[in-house]
Amino acid sequence: MRPPGGILVPGENIIVTVFKFVEHPEKNEKPPLDKKSKVKFKILSLTIKKGADYVPELFEEQKDKATVERVLRVVFLDPERPSSALDKLKRQLAEADAATEAYKKPVVDTGPKVVGEGLVIDEWKERREKYLARQQIEEVESK
Repeated sequence: MRPPGGILVPGENIIVTVFKFVEHPEKNEKPPLDKKSKVKFKILSLTIKKGADYVPELFEEQKDKATVERVLRVVFLDPERPSSALDKLKRQLAEADAATEAYKKPVVDTGPKVVGEGLVIDEWKERREKYLARQQIEEVESK
């Protein structure tokens, strides 16, 4: 499976590709192409605490909390014969690889963003000046 595992925050999406390498059949044996097989994959989910790192052992350690989300049946396709299903899978695999690479790239830190040059400082100065003026007036009145 690509990616083999990971953590998704609520509302996040990911494209995964499940694949299985099989041996070529013997000369007399016909492969079960485009037919359902008994091979299946389970998609599991597990609720974890914020900030936890993903390790495959999580599912072994917390078997009682793991939930089976989907059971996927396998359909064998011959890569030598044209097939719309195979084309779709290749496209999805390319998208998944691109998304994985994009995820691996470090986030570029652009530094602090200027909202409006000097506006906050100017407003602070104005408020400070008004405050000091009030203090002086109160001081004069109290004498």
